[in-house]
Amino acid sequence: MKEGLHPNYQQTTIRCACGEVIETGSTKKDIRVEICSKCHPFFTGKQKLVDTGGRVDRFKKKFGLENK
Repeated sequence: MKEGLHPNYQQTTIRCACGEVIETGSTKKDIRVEICSKCHPFFTGKQKLVDTGGRVDRFKKKFGLENK
């Protein structure tokens, strides 16, 4: 490998807004995130299906899937 070409890979700390701290390796130092796997709704099981503008109802109506 060429010298001085690759970024410096170092140990870093990732901190989430919920308080979770993760130690990992990265080219950046001390990363802050707003959401992580401990507080994300997909991973916590608190995810809700949001029907924006009746898209699900229109799909069911279009393909004849009314309450079967």
